[in-house]
Amino acid sequence: MASLEDEDIIEDDHFSAVLTFPPEVQEAIDQVIPSSDPLDRPDFDAVEYINGLFPTEQSLSNIDDVINRIRYKIKRLDEDIRVVVRGQTNVGEEGKDSLEEAQKAILQLFTKIKDIKDKAEKSEAMVKEITRDIKQLDHAKRHLTTSITTLNHLHMLVGGVDALESLAQKRQYGEVANLLEGVLNVLEHFQKYKSIPQIGELADKVGLIREELAQQIKSDFETAFQGTNIRQGPVNQTQLAEACFVVNVLDSRVKKDLLNWFVKLQLSEYLVLFGEDQELAWLDKIDHRYQWIKRTLMEFEEKFGRMFPPSWEVSERICAEFCEITRKELAKIMLKRSSQIDVKLLLFAIQRTVNFETLCARRFIGRTLAADKPMASSTPSMTPLSPSNPFTESTNPFEVDSDGQVPSQASPPESDKQAAEAKLPQSPFVGLVSKCFEAHLNIYIESQDRNLGELIDRFVEDFRQYKTQKMDTEDGSNILPSCADLFVYYKKCMVQCSQLSMGPPMLLLMKTFQKYLKEYALRLLTNNLPKLGKQESLGSQLARISKQEPTIASASSLIQSILKEGEMVKLTEEEQCRTCSILCTAEYCMETTQQLEEKLKEKVDRELVDKIDLRAEQDIFHNVISNCIQLLVQDLDCACDPALSAMTKLAWQNVESVGDQSSYVNAIIGHLKANLPVVRNNLFSSRKYFTQFCIKFATSFIQKFVVAIYKCKPISTVGAEQLLLDTHSLKTVLQDLPSLGSQVGRKAPASYTTIVIKGMTKAEMILKVVMSPHEPARGFVDNYLKLLPETDVSEFQKILEMKGLKRNEQNSLVDLYRAKKPTTSANETPEKSSASSADGPEQQSSRIRKLNKLIKRL
Repeated sequence: MASLEDEDIIEDDHFSAVLTFPPEVQEAIDQVIPSSDPLDRPDFDAVEYINGLFPTEQSLSNIDDVINRIRYKIKRLDEDIRVVVRGQTNVGEEGKDSLEEAQKAILQLFTKIKDIKDKAEKSEAMVKEITRDIKQLDHAKRHLTTSITTLNHLHMLVGGVDALESLAQKRQYGEVANLLEGVLNVLEHFQKYKSIPQIGELADKVGLIREELAQQIKSDFETAFQGTNIRQGPVNQTQLAEACFVVNVLDSRVKKDLLNWFVKLQLSEYLVLFGEDQELAWLDKIDHRYQWIKRTLMEFEEKFGRMFPPSWEVSERICAEFCEITRKELAKIMLKRSSQIDVKLLLFAIQRTVNFETLCARRFIGRTLAADKPMASSTPSMTPLSPSNPFTESTNPFEVDSDGQVPSQASPPESDKQAAEAKLPQSPFVGLVSKCFEAHLNIYIESQDRNLGELIDRFVEDFRQYKTQKMDTEDGSNILPSCADLFVYYKKCMVQCSQLSMGPPMLLLMKTFQKYLKEYALRLLTNNLPKLGKQESLGSQLARISKQEPTIASASSLIQSILKEGEMVKLTEEEQCRTCSILCTAEYCMETTQQLEEKLKEKVDRELVDKIDLRAEQDIFHNVISNCIQLLVQDLDCACDPALSAMTKLAWQNVESVGDQSSYVNAIIGHLKANLPVVRNNLFSSRKYFTQFCIKFATSFIQKFVVAIYKCKPISTVGAEQLLLDTHSLKTVLQDLPSLGSQVGRKAPASYTTIVIKGMTKAEMILKVVMSPHEPARGFVDNYLKLLPETDVSEFQKILEMKGLKRNEQNSLVDLYRAKKPTTSANETPEKSSASSADGPEQQSSRIRKLNKLIKRL
């Protein structure tokens, strides 16, 4: 009895345990029997499930209904389980019976397949027996057909060889050409039978006939073109034309030898007429060479054009050989008489040669030259020039017409035609003769050097005669027209030189470009920058005083001069416009020089690309831009110095009330409103450099303004309030400085606004510290460190002096400051202290020390 109870307990434990399947089994169950019931979830939690059924105490009122639903569900599951279990009782026996029936069916199928295979083998044997005689007949027929065909070919070969011998002796070349081609085709079928003596003899006989025909035809041509027949033409042209068809069938060497002989025959007169010792051989008579070949080709086409097959391209061969001879002869004679070559003669010869090559490229395809002398590069071309940037007008701005000249403004159809022609491959005739001039292109480069020198001189003279145009509005451009003219001339030179050579002469041309870019930057731009005039220099004053008797009055005047040294004379409006014009011109030159470098790299040979470098010239123009900006900033900055000086001379300790902005502020704003619109209008095409100008001016002015604030001592609280009001007014004006006086409101760049706000905020914080009471001392120092965290002891000392504190009060506050900020005080270097003191009153004492040293040297 006890054992039964134990078993019941074990079974209860077994059924109460959670049944967990492996992940792959659980995934398979979910796919076969998908269920959304929470009871079927592998992570089922009974407590969570019950809490979901009864979330609140009020929900326990329907617990009986829930229990009934669950009991009903359990009952339905028990019934389903019972049906499944009963259904599985007979599954084993039914499966066994089904397996036995399947095995029997497979055995029957295998037996049927074996019977079919046996019957198929018997049928195949029967078919072979039936078709055995038919196969034998097929083989016999094939062999018989081959034998008959071979016999026919042999008969044709024997008959053809005999006929060839007879026709060759009679010089009936028209029939020989057709028969010889047929015999050669038949002979190819007997290549594998050449070991047979009779076949070998026939092959040797055919080869002998071919050699005899080659010699006979060449002899006929030589006989036909003897004496006056060279020009008048042979009588038997029809026979020779038929002989050409025979030559096509013969070896290619025969055709080559015959054509070489004929071409040399046609050019024999040329070698005599234009020999080195002849007057017509020099460059000034180069037209006669090309006129002779044109006339010769026309006579050939008229008299002998029908004699040669069109595929031989005899006219093209004559022209190509003429170009080869002309190039060698011209190179030889120019080497001997190089001292007699000037640029006009050289360009004349090059121009006529290029015209002739262009004519040949249009007339002939160049098939006879393409195999030996491929030229993969495309013909450089040129688009019409315009006064604007010549390197950005189109994707291919370097297009030339047929005679190599820079065309005027072309119509759109012509431009499209040139663009289409530029995409075609270059003819082999281009450069075939003109290569001989490459060794003498230094004459052309030297000529361009002289022309550019004269051009720069003319630019300088024009700049002196004509004043800079004033820009009253933010429209148009004040770039000097001479820079566009310079780059247009550069473009023309580059195109002309690239047509003649893409090798070392292009590097010489680049060096010439570099030379005159520097010349332009120096003579046209840098030398024409206005100079901010100064008072008589210190050296000249010392030299003048040293010649006089040293008196107290003279020494005093010298001291005053030193204290005032550095005061600038303001630029006139014309000088401001000129400076802006030079800046815009330098920007244009810098950008266009970069594009010029890219175009030069496109024009030169690949192995010379790395040697093209114009970065130094771009740096020169960039330096000109920097100098212009610095000059404009210095001019505008110096115009504000008198107002800042007046600001430091005011008695700020006596100011009793705060009113409107001070007069010095009005003076500064007046200077800005009078000068800034001129600069902005004249830098309209260079907005980024106008922004740099504003940033540099704001940085310089704010630094001077802060130094001037430190000089306003002593200052009362009311005076500090007035100065704070003035500072806020200047801050507002500086924030709107880029659009000051403009009808179009533009938001100032963020970089500029940040600099203004940071600098002027520091000035405001200084004044707020001055306005705050110095007692209690600890609170004063804490307030100072809070408002001005990035300062040092020297600036703190200046603020104390502005407040007019006594020396002992200053010392106590400085000690407290150092205690509060020991790192800054300890790490403060002598250089920093001297630099900060240089901006204060010590500046005058340093100048006096400089004066003492100079007096001692005297």
